[in-house]
Amino acid sequence: MRGPRKYIYDPIHGSIPLAGAVLDCMNHPLLQRLWGIRQTGLAHLVFPGSGHSRLEHSLGAMWVARAMASSLGMDEGAREAVELAGLLHDIGHPPFSHSLEGALVESTGRNHEMWTLDLVRGKVAESFRSHWAREDAPEPPTLPEILERHGIGVKEVTGLLGPRLPVRQRPIGEMLHGTIDADRLDYMERDAHYTGVAHGAIDSNRLLETLRVAGNHLAFAEKGRSAVEGFLVARSLMYASVYYNKTVRVAESMILSALERLPGYPGVAPRLLGMNDGELLGALTASGGRARSIALRIRVRDLYKRAVTLPPTVPHRRIAVRLGRDPILRRQAEDAIAEAFDAAPGDVLIDTIAGPSTPDDDVTIVDRNRTYRLLAEDPPLAHLVHRSPTRWCVALYGIPRLRDDLERRGERLLTDAL
Repeated sequence: MRGPRKYIYDPIHGSIPLAGAVLDCMNHPLLQRLWGIRQTGLAHLVFPGSGHSRLEHSLGAMWVARAMASSLGMDEGAREAVELAGLLHDIGHPPFSHSLEGALVESTGRNHEMWTLDLVRGKVAESFRSHWAREDAPEPPTLPEILERHGIGVKEVTGLLGPRLPVRQRPIGEMLHGTIDADRLDYMERDAHYTGVAHGAIDSNRLLETLRVAGNHLAFAEKGRSAVEGFLVARSLMYASVYYNKTVRVAESMILSALERLPGYPGVAPRLLGMNDGELLGALTASGGRARSIALRIRVRDLYKRAVTLPPTVPHRRIAVRLGRDPILRRQAEDAIAEAFDAAPGDVLIDTIAGPSTPDDDVTIVDRNRTYRLLAEDPPLAHLVHRSPTRWCVALYGIPRLRDDLERRGERLLTDAL
C-alpha cells in the first residue's frame, strides 16, 4: 500500500490498514451504503448477535484477498488489484443481502454481481445515487476516476470480479470465485463469530500458509488437507444451521413478499433496491396495504409459521424448480391457497429450494508426487460436504391463524393451484 495509512480494527482479522486507492474507495458512498446492509439478511431475528454489516465483510474479504496474494508472492500491483476487487465485490447487493436477490433479478434482469460490475465501471443507477445526493455536497468522483487517479485500470479490477477469466488469470480470479476464496474465508469466520454458531470455526491461518498454484488453479499443500476438510465441513454445517435455518427462511420470504406486494411491482422495485435495510423497511412501512402489514410484522418479529414441507422427491423437485423459475406463478399459487381459507393475498407464502445450496465444487491438493481433487477421491467427505442443508424442497408459510388449516390442506391446495 502506498501513501498515508489509516487503520480499522476488525474483531476477526485485527488491525486492517487502509491506504491509497483502497482508502479513497472506502470513503465512497457506494461503500458507505453497505454499513446499513446486514451481512446475514434477517438472521438477527434468530441469532441476535448477527447484526454485522456487509461493509465489515467487504473489509474482511479485502484483507484475506491481499493475504492470499502475499502468500503466493504476487507483486504489489497484483496484490492491489486483488484487494480492491475484494473490497468492492459486494457493492451491488440489494437491501437485506441475498433475501431480495430474486426481486432484483425479476425487476432488473440482473443479479447483484452484474450490478456490482456496473457500479465499479461508473454506471450508477439513480436508486443508488439517491442514497447520498444532497444539495450542499458535490457529486463524489466515480470509482473509475478514483482508480485511475491511483494508476489502476478499471479492467484490472472488474476482470477479477467476473467469473470467466483467461487461463493465465485463473489463480488470481479464484481468490474471489473459488471453492475456498477470500469471500468465503471471511464470511465463514465472521458469521460464525457473530451468530455464536461454533460450526463455522475454520483454520484460516493454515489455509493461507498452505496455499499454492497448480495447473493454473489455486490449490493447497497436502499438509493443509485437514484445514481444507475442516473448511468444507464447516461450510456445509453453516448452511444447515444458519443460512437455511427455518425461521430465517420464513423472515426472508416475508421481506421478499412485502416488496412484491407493493403497488406497481416489479416496475417500482429498481428505485428501492439501492437503499439500505432501514430505508427499505421504512419505505415498505410507509407504503400502506399488504407491504406495510408484512413490514410491521417483521419490525416486531411477528413472523409467519411454517406449516408444510415437501421432501425432495422427484415430483416435488419439479414443483420447486417450476415455482423458483416463475415468481409470477408462485405468487398466483400463494394467493389461490390463501383464498381457499378466506385469507388475504400475501397471508400464505411459498418457499422453494430447487437444488443443492452448497456449491458442487472441488479442491486441488498438491503433494510431492501428484495433484488430486480432494472430494472426487474421497466420496464420504464429498457426501457430507454436498448434503442438502434441508430435508425439504418446498415449504408453505402462513399467518399464525392459518397454520392448522395449512397443515391439513396445504399440500393438496398447492397441487391444485399448479
